[in-house]
Amino acid sequence: MSRNNKDFENENENKETGEASNTEDSATVIKPSTGPQKEKDKGLETALEDITIAEELSILALPDTVVYPHIVAPLLVAEESMLKLVNDALQGDRIVGLVTLKDPEKEESTENLFDIGSAVAIARMFKLPDGKMQLLVQGVARIRIDDYTQRDPYRKASVARLQDVIEDTVEVEGLARNALNLFNQIVNLAPYLPEEIAMAAANIQEPNDLTDFLSANINLDTNQKQEILEETNVKERLKKLTVFMNHEIEVLEVGTKIQNQVQSELSKGQREFFLREQMKAIQKELGEMDEKTLEIKELKDQIDESGMPEEARKESERELDRLANMPAAAAEYTVARTYLDWMVNLPWSKGTEDNLDVKRAARILDEDHYDLDKVKERIVEYLAVRNIKKDTKGPILCFVGPPGVGKTSLGHSIARALGRTFHRISLGGVRDEAEIRGHRRTYIGALPGRIIQGLRKAGTNNPVFMLDEVDKLGTDFRGDPSAALLEVLDPEQNNAFSDHYLDAPFDLSKVMFITTANILFTIPPALLDRMEVLELPGYTEPEKLSIARQFLVPRQIEEHGLDNMNVDIQDSAVNGIIRNYTREAGVRNLEREIAGTCRKVARRVAEGDKGPFKVSEEDLHDMLGPIKFRQEVIEEDDEVGVSTGLAWTEVGGDVLFVEAESYPGKGALSLTGKLGEVMQESAKAALTYAKANAKKLGIPENYYEKNDIHIHVPAGAIPKDGPSAGITMAVAIISDATDRPVLKDVAMTGEITLRGKVLPVGGIEQKVLAAHRAGVKKIILPRENEKDIEEVPDFVKDELEFSFVENAGEVVNQVLKDRNG
Repeated sequence: MSRNNKDFENENENKETGEASNTEDSATVIKPSTGPQKEKDKGLETALEDITIAEELSILALPDTVVYPHIVAPLLVAEESMLKLVNDALQGDRIVGLVTLKDPEKEESTENLFDIGSAVAIARMFKLPDGKMQLLVQGVARIRIDDYTQRDPYRKASVARLQDVIEDTVEVEGLARNALNLFNQIVNLAPYLPEEIAMAAANIQEPNDLTDFLSANINLDTNQKQEILEETNVKERLKKLTVFMNHEIEVLEVGTKIQNQVQSELSKGQREFFLREQMKAIQKELGEMDEKTLEIKELKDQIDESGMPEEARKESERELDRLANMPAAAAEYTVARTYLDWMVNLPWSKGTEDNLDVKRAARILDEDHYDLDKVKERIVEYLAVRNIKKDTKGPILCFVGPPGVGKTSLGHSIARALGRTFHRISLGGVRDEAEIRGHRRTYIGALPGRIIQGLRKAGTNNPVFMLDEVDKLGTDFRGDPSAALLEVLDPEQNNAFSDHYLDAPFDLSKVMFITTANILFTIPPALLDRMEVLELPGYTEPEKLSIARQFLVPRQIEEHGLDNMNVDIQDSAVNGIIRNYTREAGVRNLEREIAGTCRKVARRVAEGDKGPFKVSEEDLHDMLGPIKFRQEVIEEDDEVGVSTGLAWTEVGGDVLFVEAESYPGKGALSLTGKLGEVMQESAKAALTYAKANAKKLGIPENYYEKNDIHIHVPAGAIPKDGPSAGITMAVAIISDATDRPVLKDVAMTGEITLRGKVLPVGGIEQKVLAAHRAGVKKIILPRENEKDIEEVPDFVKDELEFSFVENAGEVVNQVLKDRNG
């Protein structure tokens, strides 16, 4: 429902001239008052005070509508119940109650209606062709809703007429005059108020009528208007109105100021335009170049000096010609100018000279990173080839390994060894193909892709370019960024890489691209095929100790300002942190815990302790709190139905325990522990093997027909998947059925088939390292994985016993103890 004063202009003209109108019905018109009417006027006009308001009124509930006494307002009625209300009111005294909805978005319930409203008289009614009604009403008095007496077909309520409380004091008179002055200011500032309305307000003598008139004609929200309506004390009403009017004046003044500023800026811009045109004419007569001409000449010189290839030069010169013929005020001018800035500042022919000293490169790599022999050897081989063939293309290396093993920092070392600039881009979460190839210049705010941006920042055309977290690229409606990388990482194509923004090929063949990933299976096969994968496995305890001694401890002592404080973090403390406070393949958490010990020492220094400070394993509990991880499993007893398996995750290898338990039932299988689809299938295959070979394995007859089996893999909140736990599940099921304990210090991995064959699995090196960290003494592996043991460090192999099997029967014989002991 809405109000529109213009709808009634013609009607008011007819009313004044006495001409017939198009109204369906009419009534006594209440004269809009400039003060309270004490007597009845002539003709059709009646004083408000003489209108009797019944004790029960029909209630018209409208949103955003507040009508004050004396005020004439148009209303639109559309609902069927409201239409009936109006028709019934027209048959009676035409007085209805008008109340406002508290929240227009909510349904029209009693709780959503204000208790204070207005009694209004229906002066005119128009029936519209669509069945709606337009009403012209005039406020009669304030009313209070005491109780609703009827709900259907429309609301009726018992009401009480409210009387204004008027104090004849100097304060009230002062408030009224002040309100009138404020209203005059609003009229002068507001374009929606005519000057005549100020004269009408000046003629109102009574303060209560003045407040109602002013409230109806200034810009107040519904809640503010309702607040004025509900206030019967005229003095308080004037105070509230004064606050609202002051706020409205502030808003109008700010709007006027903004409008004046905009007008001033427009005038200034026009003036500057004419002055520039005059200046151009004068400079032309004097034979001088203007600012734009100088800019065009400077860009031309930069294009000539940039060393860009012919195709890029033609595109740049074409854009430069457009720029020269374009007015500086044109919107396209800035776009073209930005494009040329990118073109002339790209390192088309600027490159650094490689340091091909193989021995120096090997020394730098050894200084920065411990172990990682394969990666170091590959970099040295690349330098050796460059020594022989200078124009060899840069390799596309992919470092794959768990977090914290040094993949990203290795890129810095490679750049330092080669003497090249290093630039890194994180691809984690990138979903837009334009992030790689750039946006076309037709888009507002277009920019080149991250590859071209990185080259500009590097300042050379042959940097070491690291694309971090390539396995975490996303895909959505904006394209597939991994597909855009196919051209970037293909040595046969990237010599003419096409960025949408540049619209000219750029040679990436001299760039040495290095990508990093935690896992390989999320990388699209076509992209993976373009990269040379180098795996960085997790570190063993001795390797972590060496890394901590050589890199982590000195760095943290320096970063905490303890260089000159005689701090000694002993090897026993580092070993204690590795075993009891971290469980990771890398060394990132190890460095955090070392930093924690340094902070404790720094606090002691700040408290006045002069040292020396020696941190041993016994001090770790006070510095780092209770131990977080228990590494050994061999101290626990051998148990029935619990087998030790090996798993590989993106953070390295891990040891997991598979539990099997049977109970009376009908042979159902339950799987818990957030197991993936492949792992669930492995469990079913293991159970089928146990059922098929029950007699051979010593399982009681009809055991699985009389019992349900429940398999659970602890750490139930962590998702697990893959086939490598198949043999571990089979051992747990057979152990439970035969009541034979499983040797806890023996770990196993391998996929099982229905016929009991043990198939090879991946991640052997990481799994063996995890078993070694956990204190496992013997590892059972598939026969075909025997070749993978070569990658395991020698000292780890020396401390472990390996058994290679081909079928599940061999595993059962090695890990299940006899019932008698």
